[in-house]
This record gives sequence, C-alpha cells and structure tokens, in this order.
Amino acid sequence: MIQEFKEFIAKGNVMDMAVGIIIGAAFTAIVTSLVDDLINPIIGLVTGGVDFTNKYIILSGEVADGTSLAAARESGAAVFAYGSFLMAVLNFLIIAWVVFLLVKAVNRAKSAAEKEEAAAEEASAGPSQEELLAQIRDLLAAKG
Repeated sequence: MIQEFKEFIAKGNVMDMAVGIIIGAAFTAIVTSLVDDLINPIIGLVTGGVDFTNKYIILSGEVADGTSLAAARESGAAVFAYGSFLMAVLNFLIIAWVVFLLVKAVNRAKSAAEKEEAAAEEASAGPSQEELLAQIRDLLAAKG
C-alpha cells in the first residue's frame, strides 16, 4: 500500500494538480482583491453607497429597527437575509466577469504568440526539397 502511494505521488499529474491548486489560491487572492478593493467601491459610488448585506426581513422574534444583520442574528431572531444573498450573487457575477476577461486576454496573447511562432517557422523554413531540386534541374539545364 505504501508503494502504491509512492507511485501515485510520483506521477506528474499529481504534481501538476498541486501546482494548479497553489496558483489557484494566489489567483483567488488577486481576484478577491480586485473585486473588493476596486470594483465594489465603484459600484457603491454608482448606487449611492447602498449596502445590501444588512437588508433582511424578520420572520420571527423581536429586533429593533436599524439593527444590523449580525446583531439581529445574535438576538436569536429568525431572519430572511436576502441582502447577503444578493451581494453573494453580485460578487459571483463580478468575479465571473473578471475571470472571463482575464481568460480572454490570456487566450488572445496565446493566439498572438502562436501566430508569431508560425510566421517565424515559415520564414526560417527556407525553400522546400522540391524547390531545391527544381533549382538544381534548372541550373543543370542552363549549363547543358
């Protein structure tokens, strides 16, 4: 069993997966910062600073008007926290849009690099074997 585990760990795809998870964690931090620190403040500016996270409906229990969602939950009241859900959906859509734009940019850069590589290969390839043989034939025909 230990030998099987060693073989499993030694496979390349396990290492690739580990690298992917590490890169994913770093990428998550970047996207989260982008959304929280750059995009959400702009949305707050556009919406007049409305914060949906503290929007809720009291289903049962007593809660004073203007109480925060956290305080309402601590008081033991049953609350329907639709604002938190709306913010989670909004954040998801923003993150999905940012990831889409990043993937699109990476794909565009990759496509441009592939085109440059193909053009470089074409330019450096020189004449084909058939073209060289035709040139030799023409030179021999011109001499004779």
